Amino acid sequence: MDLTGARWRKSTRSSGNGGNCVEVADNLPGVVGVRDSKDPAGPALTFSPTAWRAFVARVARPS
Repeated sequence: MDLTGARWRKSTRSSGNGGNCVEVADNLPGVVGVRDSKDPAGPALTFSPTAWRAFVARVARPS
């Protein structure tokens, strides 16, 4: 998957101390990219927008 042109943004839940952070790029048509902010040149996961919305909805739900 070519993520050239992705505009990455850090999760609002990420701490400012360089800990466990993810970045999301949702500006590309038909794909949402997710990567580790500590390794921006490393691998990225990709999801369909529908799958990403379902994931976010599920993790945001209280247990």
